[in-house]
Amino acid sequence: MEAEQWGRRIRAFRKLKGYTQEGLADKMNISVSILGEIERGNRMPDQDHIHKVTEALNISLEELSPENVHLT
Repeated sequence: MEAEQWGRRIRAFRKLKGYTQEGLADKMNISVSILGEIERGNRMPDQDHIHKVTEALNISLEELSPENVHLT
């Protein structure tokens, strides 16, 4: 459930900022398949992935973070 929430938020912000999966994955220096797994909720993004998303999309962690989901 938590992975799905992160994935939905990442996908929404990616689209809002006008990136394709390929474009964002390239900017994050990860594979498209990893980004796809994260966006589908099949893989929980680790702190490094979350940091790369916020940097690439120029958004804050607070903006990206789903409600009631916190990094540990």
